Amino acid sequence: MLTTIYAILFYVATLTLVGGIAMRIKQYWSIPAPLKIPTTPAPTTKPGVWFRMFKEVTLFESLFKSNKWIWVFSMMFHLGLALVLLRHFRYFTDTTSLIWTWVNWVQPFGKYAGFVMLIGIIGLFIRRIVVARVRYISSPSDYLMLILLFFIGFSGLIMKYVSHTDIVGIKQFFLGLMYFDWQPLPTDTPVLVHLGLVAALMIIFPFSKLLHAPGVFFSPSRNMVDNPREKRHIAPWAAELEK
Repeated sequence: MLTTIYAILFYVATLTLVGGIAMRIKQYWSIPAPLKIPTTPAPTTKPGVWFRMFKEVTLFESLFKSNKWIWVFSMMFHLGLALVLLRHFRYFTDTTSLIWTWVNWVQPFGKYAGFVMLIGIIGLFIRRIVVARVRYISSPSDYLMLILLFFIGFSGLIMKYVSHTDIVGIKQFFLGLMYFDWQPLPTDTPVLVHLGLVAALMIIFPFSKLLHAPGVFFSPSRNMVDNPREKRHIAPWAAELEK
């Protein structure tokens, strides 16, 4: 019964995550930007914009310039999360394949990245409480997202260091979902809690502020070339009116 419930839950969560993100990206893509509004100093060429976006996405350049201690906790969380996610690829792939050799390489780093991720979450949670201007604009969902992420990481560490679970069984379960050949899911409480929280996050993600992950690429203050004097900017809908 639990296998059936969690199998259906993850199918629903995956469809919601993929479909929701696709719908949001389509929405972002279709919204016109009628004005040139890049945050200055901004690059004046397209390669410069690409380089700026690369630094923003990988190094959080603007956050580093504005607040160093928040940048530290943000980097800890995002880098820790990235390593944890990469480590989890072993549950969906045959790691003996040469193509996925890097999945084996990342395992020692991902094993401890969970601690780094939790420290980052705690720092970001404290920020929302102690920084007055951030506390003022924070909604209950902002706190709930951090709490959800914290308990996902915490339950994962519990499985790793306290209550060991059947890792092979979990991998067989997810591979079975991918090939529509359901396999029994281990029924350890930490496993059920962890997977339930992950599924909840997947369902919530497309409708929450966590969608800034793909949204940053559509931010006109970041992705625009600063050349209003050299080239007139006309939004597609305005161009149609001029015809």
